[in-house]
Amino acid sequence: MKRLALVSMLAAAAVGAHAETFIDHARVRSVEPQYESVSVPRNECTSQWVNETRPTGGQNYGGAVVGGVAGALLGNQVGKGHGREAATAVGAVVGAFTGDRIANGDRRDQYEVVQREVQTCRTVNEMQARIAGYRVGYEYRGQHYTTLMRDKPGPDLQVRVSVDPVVQ
Repeated sequence: MKRLALVSMLAAAAVGAHAETFIDHARVRSVEPQYESVSVPRNECTSQWVNETRPTGGQNYGGAVVGGVAGALLGNQVGKGHGREAATAVGAVVGAFTGDRIANGDRRDQYEVVQREVQTCRTVNEMQARIAGYRVGYEYRGQHYTTLMRDKPGPDLQVRVSVDPVVQ
């Protein structure tokens, strides 16, 4: 029984080896593009103007220096011995604070509003349709077929024809 099955399979294979294959032309009847959706990332940026509050001008140190020197001279006139050194130091400190307050006192509470540009960006995915291929309808010897092709065909299409005997 096993030999009979083996002989039958070898006979079928031998008959199949005699199959013919050739190239012929079929007539193209229709071509329809096939689309696919593709996500394409892009940057989207926006600019905004914002108000920023800054103190006006810079710090003026001249008043503290002049006040400190004047306070030290006055303090030096007041004391005697070691008290004179202490009075000079206290006079210099009090004079420096007073000179700074006179020079910068009106500037500490003044601010100016300055505008500056702030840019923010984000990535946006945009969907685009692109051609993925073509659905081609063609006719070969009175029979209608369809296939998907990567490129658009011309008025006719090469087809591979294979002729195999039917084994019964």
